[in-house]
Amino acid sequence: MKNKTRQLNLDNINSFIVEYESSLIDIGNSLRGKVGIPLLQSVKRDQVGHGPYPHVTFFEAANRIMTDLVIIYGVNALLKNNKFNHPEYTVEFGNENHNDFDIQAGSLENNLVGEAFNVAPSFFQTKKSHAINKLKKKGAGAKTHVLIFNADATPLDYQPRKSEFYHVAVDIFNKKASIY
Repeated sequence: MKNKTRQLNLDNINSFIVEYESSLIDIGNSLRGKVGIPLLQSVKRDQVGHGPYPHVTFFEAANRIMTDLVIIYGVNALLKNNKFNHPEYTVEFGNENHNDFDIQAGSLENNLVGEAFNVAPSFFQTKKSHAINKLKKKGAGAKTHVLIFNADATPLDYQPRKSEFYHVAVDIFNKKASIY
């Protein structure tokens, strides 16, 4: 992708998703034909050379892309559901760290802050706890707090405990999200 916008709204979200997904088509080509140690070496050390993060390794690109997809499809669900009545969300992709939170929206009186992650099931509770602690500390004055994460990190019957935090479980393979 040439120029990733950081403001997602109903006017640009669909074209953004199409452009982002098309940038992923060749991901993995740099690994074609490699097996064993050469494959492992390439995954962990060689720049991927294409996609949204061409100058990082395949391993790092995969981590960033999977989190980006959680953010993109999660924000898409928030926009289309209009649960929080925000017409636009400011997001951070990859490992950016320009804002206090991965997702922000609204004004001082009606603001939303959120953290997003894509994680293995074995690490879900740890990552969720870290995100909640960050939202409690840095986002104490926000009206709405949101956790956006990959749905496959939780059991199929996952139901978050009632709290001040909204949960958005994103199925990146079906491009759908459930808001709790």
